[in-house]
Amino acid sequence: MSSGVLEEAIKKAAIAWISVADGPAYALWCMPVETSLAVVSGPGEQFAPGLADAQQVTVRLRGDHGGLIVLAEATVTRLVPGSDEWDQIAPQLAGKRLNSSGSVEEVVNRWATDGCALVRLTPAAETAVGTSDVPAESHAAPPRETPARVETRRPFRLHHVRKSG
Repeated sequence: MSSGVLEEAIKKAAIAWISVADGPAYALWCMPVETSLAVVSGPGEQFAPGLADAQQVTVRLRGDHGGLIVLAEATVTRLVPGSDEWDQIAPQLAGKRLNSSGSVEEVVNRWATDGCALVRLTPAAETAVGTSDVPAESHAAPPRETPARVETRRPFRLHHVRKSG
């Protein structure tokens, strides 16, 4: 696969499916940074178990049609608050954060003080697999258990509704 396809998929990425080790892939919003992706996770942000401490992850990117076009291994670099890279990337990413409470500076400060992980994922072109080599089977899995799921009850009716016949 050509590295041009990988670079183009990274440039257009707003969401990526990222899996740590053999864990499930999580859809995470991201921001392209040159030939890498910037992702934030942690308290008050998106849920990405294991990403903050990972050395490598698998990144899946979609194309214009919405389907998977690139699958690649990526090196994880955690950015340290106060570093040049943090000071350059964090404000840009905070500016793209939808529904954030506060200004860009407040969001960046919250990420630093709350222990959020800002990571840079750099996919290796030599590990990239394009659409022609991606397995054809669906990688769909049953929904994972979550405390957010609520049993729905039958709606309350004050009066008996009769069918007209």
